[in-house]
Amino acid sequence: MPHMNGFESCQKMLAIDIDVKVCFMSSGKINREALRNIYPAISVGCFISKPVTIDYLVK
Repeated sequence: MPHMNGFESCQKMLAIDIDVKVCFMSSGKINREALRNIYPAISVGCFISKPVTIDYLVK
């Protein structure tokens, strides 16, 4: 996504529909507290760290 990151995209989706369920996936470490400070409107309930196995995704 050359013009916005996943968190900015999430903010735009939530502005349209507050009931959208979002799950973030990244290969990097995420500091959830810092993320809340930068994007206070986003509630990150689902965050998957890569690499991930199919079995983990099914669970």
